[in-house]
Amino acid sequence: MGGPVSLFWRIFSLNAAVLTVAALVLLFAPVTVSTTARMTEAVIIFAGTIATLIANAALLRVGLRPLARVTRVMTTIDLLRPGTRLAAEGPGEISALMHAFNTMLERLEHERASSAGRALAAQEDERHRIAQELHDEIGQTLTAVLLDLKRVADSSPGPVRDQLRQAQESTRNSLDEIRRIARRLRPGVLEELGLASALRALAIEFTTAGLTVRRQVASDLPALGKDVELVVYRVAQEGLTNAARHSGAHQVELSLQGQADGVRLCVRDDGRGIGAATEGAGLRGMRERALLIGATLTVEPAPGGGTAVSLHIPTAAQA
Repeated sequence: MGGPVSLFWRIFSLNAAVLTVAALVLLFAPVTVSTTARMTEAVIIFAGTIATLIANAALLRVGLRPLARVTRVMTTIDLLRPGTRLAAEGPGEISALMHAFNTMLERLEHERASSAGRALAAQEDERHRIAQELHDEIGQTLTAVLLDLKRVADSSPGPVRDQLRQAQESTRNSLDEIRRIARRLRPGVLEELGLASALRALAIEFTTAGLTVRRQVASDLPALGKDVELVVYRVAQEGLTNAARHSGAHQVELSLQGQADGVRLCVRDDGRGIGAATEGAGLRGMRERALLIGATLTVEPAPGGGTAVSLHIPTAAQA
């Protein structure tokens, strides 16, 4: 048997078949054309041309339909939502094209995951470095300033002492804020006490006068790897940050529960919902982190209003 027919020869043969049929009709049909074409003859030729074009267009559409599917997938593909593949079907070059397209997608998804992993690892290292400098350099400097202010205030007259006390209070608030930023950059409680304690501290941190965070962490969770715990923590942190800054929510539920097929983290708020807003850098960052551990992130409207951010870690990815 011969090899597969190329796309060129398929289109050529379709066009040749249509034109051959048209020529045969003109040759053997009992129709003639005068030196000066009559209206009837002109109508017949015009109708034959239109029929030829319609048949040609229909045959080409059938032949090129697989390419249209490839085009649709190429215009809608998102590497942060992997798994989209084309069924490698069709004759000859069409099947080969779809197979090559699927291979290209696999390679791009692998390279995207690898580059994102390196970028996020570098980001975590940089966060640790900045947190350490905030704690060691600026934190110690502000602590020394507090001690100096206290010593000067103790030996100052009343009006000046009151002003120094106010300066002490402002410096102490700044020191607390720097420590809070350092904790968010480098979650030491996650490394020292584990994921459950880190999520508890995170819920307390985001519980403010206008926002209440309710936490539910199962006590029988399977052991998770360090990278998995860090991804879970960062997704929870970003989800709470979005709820506090953008949703206008009053209550947020933070839950981490075990399931038959893995572990699920859910951050659900009662705010205005995500609506038709496009995903920003925060959500895309969460998707990239989820891809690193083979997890799936979904963002959808919550029952009763608000937004639900869900991270599902399958059993195979928990280590």
